[in-house]
Amino acid sequence: MEQKVLLKRIDKDLPIPKYETVGAVAFDLMARVETVVEPGKIALIPANVIIKVPDGYMLCLASRSSGPIKKGLSTPHGFGIIDLDYHGPEDELKVQVYNFTDKAVTVPRGDRIAQGVFIKIDRFSFEEVDNIDAPSRGGFGTTG
Repeated sequence: MEQKVLLKRIDKDLPIPKYETVGAVAFDLMARVETVVEPGKIALIPANVIIKVPDGYMLCLASRSSGPIKKGLSTPHGFGIIDLDYHGPEDELKVQVYNFTDKAVTVPRGDRIAQGVFIKIDRFSFEEVDNIDAPSRGGFGTTG
């Protein structure tokens, strides 16, 4: 079942994000302006849209798989989380990228720079206890 999501484009000359194939789980976001990312630096690339995330979901922004190979850019934190209440008039999505090359990378206007996926979420309350009964696993990398 397809749900409707409210979206505002900043630059109406760029297309609305879309799922590129019938089986795609993520939609592509485009750079609104040409952006130069200096070597070893982080830049924010405006993605041209404000999206009202539906109740019960979060929007996850992730690198496109071709970004590191084709451009030498990746997201420095793995992915970005867009909260339900981030959709005010100045809340254009921005994609954070890190240039891990030794040369400046130019991201042209209209270039597909990230992908977005809506993820169903639940909210929880926390109950503090003095002990949680379970054996310790020993830290990172303990499963093999």
